Amino acid sequence: MADAVTFSFSDTIAGYVTRFDSGTRLLRLKTADGREFDVSLAGDPSAELVRNLDEPYIDASGHIDEMLSPGRFLFVYGVHYPERGGSFDAKRLVFLGRGAEDYRFEEPSWWIKQIESLADFYKRAQFGDGPVDFTEYRTEIRLGGDKTASHVQETDTISRLVYGMASAYLLTGKDEYLEIAERGTEYLRKHMRVVDSEEDVVFWYHGISVDGDSERKLFTSEFSDDYDAIPMYEQIYALAGPIQTYRVTGDIRIKNDADATIRLFDKFFFDPEQGGYYSHIDPILFSADHESLGENAERKNWNSVGDHAPAYLINLYLATGDQKYADFLEYTFDTIADKFPDYKNSPFVQERFFRDWSHDTAHSWQQNRAVVGHNLKIAWNLMRMNSLKAKPEYEQLAKKIGEIMPAVGSDVQRGGWYDVVERIKEGDQEAYRFAWHDRKAWWQQEQAILAYLILNGTVGGDANLREARQAQAFYNTFFLDHDEGAVYFNVLASGTPYLLGTERLKGSHSMSMYHSAELCYLSAVYNNLLINGREMDFHFQPDPTNLPDRVLRVSPDLLPAGSVRIASVEIDEKPYTDFDADALTVRLPDVQGRVKVKVRLRPVTK
Repeated sequence: MADAVTFSFSDTIAGYVTRFDSGTRLLRLKTADGREFDVSLAGDPSAELVRNLDEPYIDASGHIDEMLSPGRFLFVYGVHYPERGGSFDAKRLVFLGRGAEDYRFEEPSWWIKQIESLADFYKRAQFGDGPVDFTEYRTEIRLGGDKTASHVQETDTISRLVYGMASAYLLTGKDEYLEIAERGTEYLRKHMRVVDSEEDVVFWYHGISVDGDSERKLFTSEFSDDYDAIPMYEQIYALAGPIQTYRVTGDIRIKNDADATIRLFDKFFFDPEQGGYYSHIDPILFSADHESLGENAERKNWNSVGDHAPAYLINLYLATGDQKYADFLEYTFDTIADKFPDYKNSPFVQERFFRDWSHDTAHSWQQNRAVVGHNLKIAWNLMRMNSLKAKPEYEQLAKKIGEIMPAVGSDVQRGGWYDVVERIKEGDQEAYRFAWHDRKAWWQQEQAILAYLILNGTVGGDANLREARQAQAFYNTFFLDHDEGAVYFNVLASGTPYLLGTERLKGSHSMSMYHSAELCYLSAVYNNLLINGREMDFHFQPDPTNLPDRVLRVSPDLLPAGSVRIASVEIDEKPYTDFDADALTVRLPDVQGRVKVKVRLRPVTK
């Protein structure tokens, strides 16, 4: 193969301005890994300012020269021509802020406005202008919000929508979002929940198939990886939305469901001999080793061990302060820190295991491959746990992942983070090969953003802040759908939306507002409270009689002890003073019925 590229193609360069000559119209950009590119602006490219959902196009074409100051980070989309050793002609520039050091996604309300737009999109898509009726809910939602012909309602996608709406309420206090969260939770409890009184557990159907006024229960998973089995992750994510709603309302029935589901985990998924949790059980005997499970028999993976924490367990602890949930979290992260690193063989963690924790490197599609986002998700959640109970192994592993991953999992030329790559290089390969494609999924950008935001907010470091900003820049530039609303599932390496197959959808087995809303909620928390020192408001609506000693816990996440205090509280729009500012608790008045609570949190000056 010839050394030089001998054909033209369009592409994106993400980089920092090192110099710009307005006379020759030549711009030099330095990428994240230090390579420099000359970019010609002689063809009068368009320029714009990054914009949030529901914001109009902000043209910057007339300000290009004055905005190209040294050190500014931006995206340039253009055409490479092979002539004279190669040239790159810019066609579109995207600036991340008005000033060289400005990043619009660090504005105090950026992520709050974004979650509002997401909530409005999914409310409109699922329920139109009518009442919130979950019999109308559909798992599959087209690009513009229309429903497909599919009439399957998956438990996890309803739960994920509920999570998003509850999170939107926490940040905005808009009752319409809480109504959807509560009605969705009730729908899950009525239609998808199974109470096994004999075993004293709760489990959740995969979903229901709706045909007119009749519904057919789908007991086992219909998803190809888990077909005809009960996968742990579906039971885990059935709790995600209700528990986020529980944080707002304190509805004791939700906590009881969670406790009964945890008993299911401990009774049928837990391995008391080797430790950890199995990924699947069969639907008849609830056994993890039944032959009907095929290659899923006696297997453990990231989802079965690690997904408890972000999906529901951290939020359950935040709502209750119960030590048993803290102990469960500690067990989870001790297992991750002990079993998942594999740095003698690969820069990526190991994600799949046999019962004895030996590595399963031939399982289904994953083989010996790494999901980039899972590595980042581990770093993010280790730092959350480290704030609850600090251990050197938690922080060390999180920091190690943060240091290693950009070079092997990110796109250092265009920005953004890749999907699935081979864990080991073969022969003389210099780069870790993509498993199937070089596309970038929305949820993996979330993991990168949250990992580097919390690393920067807890242990500091210019490198962590730079990675957080670059990841937020790529996501907000390329994933927001300004035409139809919400966010795209996948984009090409260059940032162009990929709109084929299920990746064209805004609602599917894999997508239903959860990751996009979680990103908004926690990006707002980390950017404002941990990094930029700004106050935030949070909203709750509990019945005091449902809470032990009428104590409402209002910590927005597992944050470093003493980093945030309560600045003020309002109940039913009136000032209220019975709170413990340092403990982040409010003792509610001794009244019957629900009260609206608005809590302002203030970062503690370091």
